[in-house]
Amino acid sequence: MSGRVVYTGNVIVDIGLAIGAIPEPGGDVIASSSQITAGGGYNAMTAAARDGAPVLYAGQYGTGPFGTVVRDALAGFDVAGPGLRDLDSGYSVVLVDDGAERTFVTYVGAEGQLRLEDLRRVPVQAEDVVVVSGYGLAHPVNAEALTAWLPGLPEETRVVLDPSPLVADLPAGILGAALARTDVLSANARETRLMTPHLHDAPLPDRAEALRPRLRAGGTVLARDNSEGAWIADDTGTRLIPGFPVDAVDTTGAGDAHTGVLAAALLRGDPMDTAVRRANAAAALAVTKRGPATAPEAIETDRLLFG
Repeated sequence: MSGRVVYTGNVIVDIGLAIGAIPEPGGDVIASSSQITAGGGYNAMTAAARDGAPVLYAGQYGTGPFGTVVRDALAGFDVAGPGLRDLDSGYSVVLVDDGAERTFVTYVGAEGQLRLEDLRRVPVQAEDVVVVSGYGLAHPVNAEALTAWLPGLPEETRVVLDPSPLVADLPAGILGAALARTDVLSANARETRLMTPHLHDAPLPDRAEALRPRLRAGGTVLARDNSEGAWIADDTGTRLIPGFPVDAVDTTGAGDAHTGVLAAALLRGDPMDTAVRRANAAAALAVTKRGPATAPEAIETDRLLFG
């Protein structure tokens, strides 16, 4: 394997709470368990690394109680920058209910201060796969830096964009600029619908196909449809790569697991269908465990894929 997965999104701290259901406004609920871990982009990076890919973190991070958690987690990766000394990292309160659905409340810290000069320190090679997150594009400083930096990447470098649940809140100009340098857009069903509101009741594969003109020439759109699998829309047509039904206990980080393993597979040179099937398997295994960074080791994914 040549090249690396270069991750430009946000690594923050997840304060995870398992609850029966979201309380009504003004109400209260007692959590049955809790944990404090690195999360956000750490989940995708961990997924790529567990699937055998070298990973470089190109995002920003801070100093303080949460920054310490982030720095300790990043010790297992190559990191492009030294971080900020005068600002703590941010955190997210993650509420996971009995239906395995998760709800986030996030506070932004140092990860929202990624500047163009930070990104210019990153030596991106033609063989690299660069991963961009909508969470990064949601922060004005990061968005300005990323959209200025992406067009200057080597022509051969592939860019994977996960638009995130915040995609509807991204300024149209920012999202459009990022999509224009994107080779693979990977969005869940909700995000795909949010990006194609004009299609009203159109099915997911039609929406995926409609998004292709917004990408770089020859780009691919993935519309992830939970346990059903993922729709691929590319130059060869539209097709479903089936998923792997499992008993989900926590969907936190499932999309990150999919994105990380997809990036690792593309870095190895796997064909798109093969890469997506592998990512589907990894995401299925990830939701069978509680916590954010639950992506499987490569051997576990192989076992599900090949028996």
